[in-house]
Amino acid sequence: MNTLRRYKLVLAIYPNTSGFAFVLFEGSLSPVDWGVTAVRGRDRNDRCLQIIASLFARHEPDVLVLQDTLSTGTRRSRRITTLNAAILKLAELNDIPVRTYSRARVRLAFSYLGSASKHAIAETIAKHIPVFERYVPPPRKPWMTEDARMGLFDAAALVLTFFQNAAGGEGKPPE
Repeated sequence: MNTLRRYKLVLAIYPNTSGFAFVLFEGSLSPVDWGVTAVRGRDRNDRCLQIIASLFARHEPDVLVLQDTLSTGTRRSRRITTLNAAILKLAELNDIPVRTYSRARVRLAFSYLGSASKHAIAETIAKHIPVFERYVPPPRKPWMTEDARMGLFDAAALVLTFFQNAAGGEGKPPE
């Protein structure tokens, strides 16, 4: 009798200035759910945590992946660093193991691109996962703020870095 094998559900959350982006993968190239959530006004972190708690309840992820905001070289605002720490605590309360990766570790995972800029990483992810193609924002000019959709690719890059580390890869393309 054949039984269906359930792969690990890996959820990545990437807080940004307008709220957060998330991706949920079942296997390294199989996104299940994703989105960019904008939260405005007061108490943004509290409202973000309520939405993230509902994501935990709905999907019951096996692993949560976050950016390591404590690492040197990963500069984030105090609000985002505080939100990231609160997400980590929320995951612990829900018995969800957490993995964190610095921006430098994500760049290393995509170092085969040569210049592992955020836009190059986004284009590579969209090339390997066609459902994300329509979300790739145009290249950012120096005077432009970052497009909120880029958070989706930052979260996906965290998940792909997780899968690469789980496979023992160093500096190889995520598969």
